[in-house]
Amino acid sequence: MTNVNRISDLQIRSTFLEIDHIVEELRDLRIASLENRQGHTRPPKLPLRKILVGVAEGLSAAMFPNRLGPADLADEGIDHYVGHTLNSALRTLLVQIQHELHFSSGLENLSDADRERAVEITQAFAKRLPAVRSLLESDIVAAYEGDPAAHSVDEVLVCYPGIMAITYYRLAHELHRLGVPLIARMISEIAHSMTGVEIHPGAQIGGSFFIDHGTGVVIGETAIIGRNVRLYQAVTLGAKRFPVDEHGALVKGIPRHPIVEDDVVIYAGATILGRIIIGRGSIIGGNVWLTRSVPAGSHVTQAQMRHEIFEGGSGI
Repeated sequence: MTNVNRISDLQIRSTFLEIDHIVEELRDLRIASLENRQGHTRPPKLPLRKILVGVAEGLSAAMFPNRLGPADLADEGIDHYVGHTLNSALRTLLVQIQHELHFSSGLENLSDADRERAVEITQAFAKRLPAVRSLLESDIVAAYEGDPAAHSVDEVLVCYPGIMAITYYRLAHELHRLGVPLIARMISEIAHSMTGVEIHPGAQIGGSFFIDHGTGVVIGETAIIGRNVRLYQAVTLGAKRFPVDEHGALVKGIPRHPIVEDDVVIYAGATILGRIIIGRGSIIGGNVWLTRSVPAGSHVTQAQMRHEIFEGGSGI
């Protein structure tokens, strides 16, 4: 088919589908939306998810090159590989941070101050990577020691969705702390889409954290989790209610998620809501719905919860 025939065929199909009219309507809606939100006729670029996928993969491989790096990586080439991978990932991340800062500023062009701030954030983040690696090592060991089905720490690292989710969370958490919450959220949501585990990057989670199986776990923005905590699938650490201001808008940023102290185990399907405290060493049974604090060493099960309700006379 000649180029003329191709163009003619395209024009016929475009006319049949009324593409030009649809393009005009979409343009009008897009312009109206931009005017309502920012007043820009051409909004600043946002960070790109597909680029952040590569950044997260590169950073993970740099921290664990023997297992997440290339299969043919020789011992004498590890440092070179790590340096090259870090350089590439961090330079790419720097550009994405510039996009977020530009978008947040509301300015037509990226300012020199935000350009410098992007460099400072990237440098500060890079310096935190060894500490992140140490935390992840404790998470991997906790998973290996806590799961009788795990045959090696290497199996845990390359196979367990909970470890992948925690890895991306720990990277995202550092970025969240440094002032780029959009990129942090995007990295967390990349892990969410791949593992079924949703951890808000604003949550604070101590070392030796283990999520077994993983699917359906939700950890909210203001949750605080201590050391040596274990969660099973479909656990929710969520908010009980969402306060509004005098104008009816949601009040954001207030503490509204649980505090889970050290050495707690929460079994599958448990839902824990509100700014309550789960005391150190407690065990929360499967499918429990909990909206009150419990002291250290508590054992909470469905049977206990029903017993308490029936005793009060309101459970039937």
